[in-house]
Amino acid sequence: MKRSRRFGELTSKVDPEQPLPLDEALKKTCDLANAGFDETVEAAVRLGVDPRHADQQVRGSVVLPRGTGRAVTIVVFAQGEAAVQAEEAGADFVGGKELADKIKEGWLQFDTAIAAPDMMKIVGPLGRILGPRGLMPNPKTGTVTMDVTKAVNDARAGKIDYRVDRGGNVHASIGKVSFGPEKLKENIMAFLEALARARPSAVKGRYVRHVAVCSTMGPGVPVDLQSLSEVFH
Repeated sequence: MKRSRRFGELTSKVDPEQPLPLDEALKKTCDLANAGFDETVEAAVRLGVDPRHADQQVRGSVVLPRGTGRAVTIVVFAQGEAAVQAEEAGADFVGGKELADKIKEGWLQFDTAIAAPDMMKIVGPLGRILGPRGLMPNPKTGTVTMDVTKAVNDARAGKIDYRVDRGGNVHASIGKVSFGPEKLKENIMAFLEALARARPSAVKGRYVRHVAVCSTMGPGVPVDLQSLSEVFH
């Protein structure tokens, strides 16, 4: 893939063979972000897992202490008292079959979907639409729950979901460049600590192989794993 001159100049300022302590990696990522808008900062982690095995799947969610830096549109599938609670918590759209039908017709203008357990008979058939987009409610990420108030509040506060891909990698947005290195560090540490807790018992040997951070339009900056020793013992 052809890279722009701008990206080439940024890449020349990063040595892929010289990982930096986390603080320095985040600072460099922010310094290199010059796209003219508030770029998102992402963390990429390569794990020593084999996702082909069910007992080595890594999946979960975490509320970032500093939030994500973006507004989220929340859909809740609920009825009765749960629907009232969702509306009071500030969900953008609350409903049942009519909401599911709207999605089947192609409406997908939302960032998070939450469902009360008794609504899964309606939500289940949406899996083919929502699943590939990472929007399908799931008990493992706390988006299928009796406590819809907490789920909505968590989503507003900066909850992110993560899941290992086929290559053993996990990606997560940890905020915006405008947060600055200190706030970004709080967020990435919360994410990495969640990853550490999610380590499958079947995994032997080194769990974390590589960590890097980057901005939307910037190159990846490798992180020295020694600076993360308090997280990954």
